[in-house]
Amino acid sequence: MSAKRPKVVGEAEPAVPLDEATEWLETDGLGGYSMGTTALTRTRRYHALLVHALVPPAERVVLVNGFDAWIETAHGRFAVSSQRYAPDALAPDGAARVESFTCEPWPRWTFALEDGTRVEQELVRVRGTTLAVVSWRRVAGTGRATLVVRPFLSGRDHHALQRENDAPQLSAIVLGERVDWHTYAHLPAVASLANAEYVHRSFWYRDFLYAEERARGHDCVEDLASPGELRFDLGAGEAHWLVGTAPALDAVQRESKSAREAAQKLRERERRRRAAFPTRLARSADDFFVRRGTGLSIVAGYPWFTDWGRDTFIALRGLALATGRFDDARAILVEWSKTVSLGMVPNRFPDRGQTPDYNSVDASLWYCVAVGEFLDAVDRGEAKLARADRAALADAVLAIVDGYARGTRFSIGCDDDGLVTAGVEGVQLTWMDAKVDGRVITPRRGKPVEIQALWIHTLAVAERFTHARDGLRSKAEASFVRRFWNPTRRALFDVVDVDGRSGVDDATLRPNQALALGGLPRTLLDAERARIVVETLERELWTPLGMRTLAPCEPEYRGRYEGGPVQRDETYHQGTAWPWLAGAFVEAWLRVHDSTDDAKREARERFLAPLHAHTHRAGLGHVSEIVDGEVPHTPRGAPFQAWSLGELLRLDRLLA
Repeated sequence: MSAKRPKVVGEAEPAVPLDEATEWLETDGLGGYSMGTTALTRTRRYHALLVHALVPPAERVVLVNGFDAWIETAHGRFAVSSQRYAPDALAPDGAARVESFTCEPWPRWTFALEDGTRVEQELVRVRGTTLAVVSWRRVAGTGRATLVVRPFLSGRDHHALQRENDAPQLSAIVLGERVDWHTYAHLPAVASLANAEYVHRSFWYRDFLYAEERARGHDCVEDLASPGELRFDLGAGEAHWLVGTAPALDAVQRESKSAREAAQKLRERERRRRAAFPTRLARSADDFFVRRGTGLSIVAGYPWFTDWGRDTFIALRGLALATGRFDDARAILVEWSKTVSLGMVPNRFPDRGQTPDYNSVDASLWYCVAVGEFLDAVDRGEAKLARADRAALADAVLAIVDGYARGTRFSIGCDDDGLVTAGVEGVQLTWMDAKVDGRVITPRRGKPVEIQALWIHTLAVAERFTHARDGLRSKAEASFVRRFWNPTRRALFDVVDVDGRSGVDDATLRPNQALALGGLPRTLLDAERARIVVETLERELWTPLGMRTLAPCEPEYRGRYEGGPVQRDETYHQGTAWPWLAGAFVEAWLRVHDSTDDAKREARERFLAPLHAHTHRAGLGHVSEIVDGEVPHTPRGAPFQAWSLGELLRLDRLLA
């Protein structure tokens, strides 16, 4: 986009650019979402007006990709939308008319037309329903003004793309203000309610270009079907368009007589709901809470993640416990307690189907840590826990400890020294889980450093329920101190007993050791060694937006997350920086500085201020999944990541 573009008016300073790299998100609490750029153009296959989860929160499909819109006045026709088409053409020119943008309380664009007409467009997803509400109002200008909206439909998996084909029927059933469009037979109809005249005239738009998909080395061109036009009279008042699935719209129509009344009720309901959150980031945290069956879970990130065990329990501590959502934390922990199998909770639930994957060594341990911190809140009187729920949590924690002590999948088990060993050829078990063509990039088989820290804290949580394994935690702690200290590098080994070979240690400088010092209830090193390690981590791994996954001095270091899928996967944990790691590092830094008020003030200024500034760019109100390890630390990956935001919220509370 042009360097002369206006700026976004955000909730607070600093303002962020109005461009194709700045994205907004609206979620429905069911796994569905709306998403796009502040510059109007769709740059990802995931950018859409209506993404719907067929089996919440998974099996997501794009029902309405977007729309073209223009305003007809006595002085001409003026576009208020923009699309990018292959090979690289921007049309129409609506982006040039955007005067301002704000994300508060939901995305709102103001368009300035050449004849003096000014129009506001707002877009809101309604929590707990599949509905999106788009509204337009004329705020300046007089005379005739007709708004024309032409929707783009697909009905595809949100990971896929569509090309022109004969399958969509593109039929329309019109009943008053309501229009139902039917695309593919296996998908729900798209239901529309608008105070507009509908003109059915269907055809295909070809060759939409998604620039971010192209940059990521993916297929990037798509065709979309358009069934007809909605024509609104802006001179007569606000234009309202409700779009979603038929059951959701049926429910709305039972309570409202018109599109105008329905839109006003839903917008006011959402306005009140959002105003109840104490901060913008607390409201952003709500985006990740989703329904799973009759229970609750946490989506790992938007747009492409479902709910992952590891991510859920890391994120829960900030998204739920730090924001006072104790009932939600309890509901999630109890729900996941039902999933324990052979001493493990699932690593993830897949996009398709309900069979979870049990292929992580740390997800189960993070679950236990989250249980422990929730019990701390109960002890402080902040949270309540019924006897049956406490029993469910106890059973889950003890089953995990017993499973690891006896041994479980993928050679995960407790060794004679009290430490946990894990790993088989070709399977990635830690959070550094990139895999390319069957090759695990960071196998870390043996005894990874953060797994020991998690295991020791898991044993402490288990001791709240039973003393059956007294002595195991002290043995593991003594072994940890003896085995992991590396005086040569003034740091901790990343893995000991590599590949099960006793005494073979991996001295690669990675951030995982930070969890032995911070991010968990207590430090596992003495004060002097902790101070030395923190200094090493800050010097070699810290960036303004998190910790690098590999030190630049290492031969495998790659500082930029670029290229196609293979190149990016090879870089994912080989230098790319992760904001979620800020939680462990900053807490470790604070501990070695005695957690004084002065240290907290310095930590906020040095470490948290850049992360807060980041929430005004990339994914608005959120923290990205990853950033480049090298300056300028360009945001990459998912722009809305649960554990990244969760750790920022946790640190905000810690440093208050």
